Amino acid sequence: MGYRVVVVGATGNVGREMLNILSEREFPVDEIAALASRRSLGTECSFGDKTLKCQDIENFDFTGWDIALFAIGSDATKIYAPRAAASGCVVIDNSSLYRYDPDVPLVVPEVNADAVLGYKKKMIIANPNCSTAQMVVALKPLHDRARIKRVVVSTYQSVSGTGKEAIDELWNQTKGIFVPGQEVAPSVYPKQIAFNVIPHIDVFLDDGSTKEEWKMVAETKKILDPKIKLTATCVRVPVFVGHSESINIEFEDPLDWQEATEILREAPGILVVDKREPGGYITPVECVGEYATYISRIRQDSTIENGLNIWCVSDNLRKGAALNAVQIAEVLGQRCLKKG
Repeated sequence: MGYRVVVVGATGNVGREMLNILSEREFPVDEIAALASRRSLGTECSFGDKTLKCQDIENFDFTGWDIALFAIGSDATKIYAPRAAASGCVVIDNSSLYRYDPDVPLVVPEVNADAVLGYKKKMIIANPNCSTAQMVVALKPLHDRARIKRVVVSTYQSVSGTGKEAIDELWNQTKGIFVPGQEVAPSVYPKQIAFNVIPHIDVFLDDGSTKEEWKMVAETKKILDPKIKLTATCVRVPVFVGHSESINIEFEDPLDWQEATEILREAPGILVVDKREPGGYITPVECVGEYATYISRIRQDSTIENGLNIWCVSDNLRKGAALNAVQIAEVLGQRCLKKG
């Protein structure tokens, strides 16, 4: 016996990953439905060895379904998530719409799984931003040991975080550079992304930061600890999949890099690959398709009393989105829901 599960936005990058991961992790599914907008009606999606045909979300009745994994934008989520929740179906939402709602849990299972228990207020659970998700997985075990005071993070975020059109733009611009007369002007991004980096993700705010940077601050405080001070610089880089982060951490208590390494090796969801030699670290190419958050380059920061630097890499379509949503569903099933 299992659950009746809906994947909303099943034709997108994250939606397809949700279907893949539900199958890979053998989530107990009795029945599954793939939903998308009307223009994708009938589009085929894979779920294990099965082929699903997308249904039109506009006409779908969520009554009797247990869990809906949402991977659509905030505008559509605003319409359909309350509809699903009102029908008694628990929504796990990947958009930013509900992340900052005090009545909606914002959950990374390795960090704050108990927060799932608050889902009944609105029948909605929020998935954090991709860049936040991998970072807090790394910060949590260190925070438990030495209490984090301040974090300075610079992100190197892949174009898949923007969507398929961004992937196509990077591909076409890269090809166009080598073929005279076939150059591709920027359309998804404000500047060329091929062979370039863009220190701008999401919209600019009045204080000069971007919304992506603000999200990392607000979400870390909500998920991990409101006392943590954090400043972020978020950068888009010409990588197809996989977000990387350079994280500088200041602690209240002493913590040397050797103990931090052992703590991280034992922490859930983390794999430490850290040899102090050429190639002894993980890069985005190596994390694609993997579940883990990888940690490398663990070293002391001698410029502050209790400081560490770490390098953090993860598949943003997985831990940053689809995997985290499925892990939330697993916790929800184990602690809250009865199987059909």
